[in-house]
Amino acid sequence: KLGRVLTGWVQRSFQSTQAATASQNTCAADDNKATSPVPKDCPVCSYNEWDPLEEVIVGRAENACVPPFSVEVKANTYEKYWGFYQKFGGQSFPKDHLKKAVAEIEEMCNILKREGVIVKRPDPIDWSVKYKTPDFESTGMYAAMPRDILLVVGNEIIEAPMAWRARFFEYRAYRRIIKDYFNRGAKWTTAPKPTMADELYDQDYPIHSVEDRHKLAAQGKFVTTEFEPCFDAADFIRAGKDIFVQRSQVTNHMGIEWMRRHLAPDYRVHIISFKDPNPMHIDATFNIIGPGLVLSNPDRPCHQIELFKKAGWTVIRPPVPLIPDDHPLWMSSKWLSMNVLMLDEKRVMVDANETSIQKMFENLGISTIKVNIRHANSLGGGFHCWTCDIRRRGTLQSYFD
Repeated sequence: KLGRVLTGWVQRSFQSTQAATASQNTCAADDNKATSPVPKDCPVCSYNEWDPLEEVIVGRAENACVPPFSVEVKANTYEKYWGFYQKFGGQSFPKDHLKKAVAEIEEMCNILKREGVIVKRPDPIDWSVKYKTPDFESTGMYAAMPRDILLVVGNEIIEAPMAWRARFFEYRAYRRIIKDYFNRGAKWTTAPKPTMADELYDQDYPIHSVEDRHKLAAQGKFVTTEFEPCFDAADFIRAGKDIFVQRSQVTNHMGIEWMRRHLAPDYRVHIISFKDPNPMHIDATFNIIGPGLVLSNPDRPCHQIELFKKAGWTVIRPPVPLIPDDHPLWMSSKWLSMNVLMLDEKRVMVDANETSIQKMFENLGISTIKVNIRHANSLGGGFHCWTCDIRRRGTLQSYFD
């Protein structure tokens, strides 16, 4: 009886081993079929903010909606606009204003094409549609600012998880483009999607004045907690092997640590901070425009600026913006004037109305490509925000060793 049992066990084990081997061989065949080397002409490749620009994604203002007035939106907007959010949250931005913004961005795309840049656009989506997860309900916002949601590092596109509930599904507008890049050889990573449950936000965050915000930011207190990782891609800015990031209202330390581990050891992620009452996105505060050249907002000085000076970098204080006080800026400050897009080291796309900063660039030997996006500014971004550079002609270098 024992012999029969052992014989049966050996037969079953042999059959199981044969099946496993066959399965492994099939998987190996499938792997060989599915895996191919990254093409030399990969469409995605960008290491910094200034190498010659060849391809870019430009956002869309179409169907843009005012986000609901939730705690994280309140913490990232100025008090004079809170009534606007309370009244229009979940509805379209003013139609006439939106129409002008759409026209401005179309002209911007035309100018980029004339400068020899390939332009891609996200899909138009109805952002007024309500959605519900197990943790919250919301409507959407827009696909206007690809810099907020996409970060290109080398040949990899990283989808940011975001921090506003109104932006939870914003990635959907870009998926067609990203899938095409992936099919043509690019790497594609999506960071862990936060639940955006109530625990991610300090529901009692006290923000009744600019003084309150200054004090809280100085203490390292923000509306987002460390409940789970969150970050917007626009809080990161690239300089080859060194990537700089700020802890902000939308980017927490867990999100930064995820990026640090994900990009190590090829890239170094450095946290820098500013005297900023409302930190959200780094590129209207600290905008790297060339090797050894950075624009640093004089109203929001960088606490770690000596790091750049010791490395031999030139720190430039851009002039005071010229945008009128009565122009609506629902989601940003006037310092969008320094939120420029470098087409290469000697060409910059800059606001046609901002003559002071145009002169600054010309004194630096950088020619200006002037475009009017004043109404598009109202939606919360300048040229850097409205774009995500997909391919720049250059190689990975270190500018701090």
